[in-house]
Amino acid sequence: MHNSDINVRFAPSPTGELHLGGARTALFNWLFAKHNNGNFYLRIEDTDPTRSRDEYTDQILDALSWLGLNWSEPLIYQSNRFNDYKVHIKSLLSSDQLYHCFCSKDTLTDSKQKGHYQYPGTCRDLEPDDIKTRLNQGISFTYRVRIPEGNTKYEDMIYGPIEVDNKEIDDFIVIRSDGSPTYNFTAVIDDHYMDISHVIRGEDHVSNTPKQIILYEALGFTIPIFAHLPMILGSDGKRLSKRHGAPGVQTFRDEGYLPDSLNNYLALLGWNPGTEDELFSFDELVQKFDLSKVQKKGAVWDEKKLHWISGQHIMRTGTDHIIDKLRFND
Repeated sequence: MHNSDINVRFAPSPTGELHLGGARTALFNWLFAKHNNGNFYLRIEDTDPTRSRDEYTDQILDALSWLGLNWSEPLIYQSNRFNDYKVHIKSLLSSDQLYHCFCSKDTLTDSKQKGHYQYPGTCRDLEPDDIKTRLNQGISFTYRVRIPEGNTKYEDMIYGPIEVDNKEIDDFIVIRSDGSPTYNFTAVIDDHYMDISHVIRGEDHVSNTPKQIILYEALGFTIPIFAHLPMILGSDGKRLSKRHGAPGVQTFRDEGYLPDSLNNYLALLGWNPGTEDELFSFDELVQKFDLSKVQKKGAVWDEKKLHWISGQHIMRTGTDHIIDKLRFND
């Protein structure tokens, strides 16, 4: 797909407008790529037809363009990648890395009520004839990953070494009963297809990473380097959400904020350049950005600080440039 050794991606789902957490993730990926002369790719994760909307895709692309986070071509849509997913499902089945699970939702719910918080492996070792009989009867099924014994470990660029006992990892589903692929599966297939070298995303994905590493190993793929960004928190210490009054990127654009102001503030949500400086141009952010200076502790959203940064950028920006920015908002 490209010649660079550094390739990152931002992979939003078009189920709503671009929120601040997503914008911060996109920005950190973009800054990391530009600082290291790499490529920043965009992948639209639109495999859920009931929730994905074209208008949200357009809004996300528009918001990223406004922020100045230009991406390298091609733009990937997961809805166009189903044939490739099928090929890799067949490969995993042939190597016995997946198995059919015929358990109904009621059966799984009953199992959880009995204290089995992980899938108990009911269908893990079904005989081939039993599987064939159930398939002939038209019983719906999912495909689950056969988690191997042992431990899964990796070096996180922010959190350091992480090791998980595979006994703590569920035999997770990769294909739902309706035939649709799940996130952990498609992310691995597409990151490999796109030659992604570094997966930079929110810490809410920490639990997904061991599952994905198991898939990388099962498929014989090169495992990328992972970095998990700290959560953006509200003043109550909980994950920032609409109930904290946090608007999406479009709202800041509509209210006349300069993209440099918002980028400057978002960069400081979890990253510290090691100085007391808090005002940076876009070019300065590219020059100074270093993932090793991203903190582990959650970053608290502070709208007053954003307002101050915005005011400083306005004072530093020439009138003609501000008018151009406002015209771009129209």
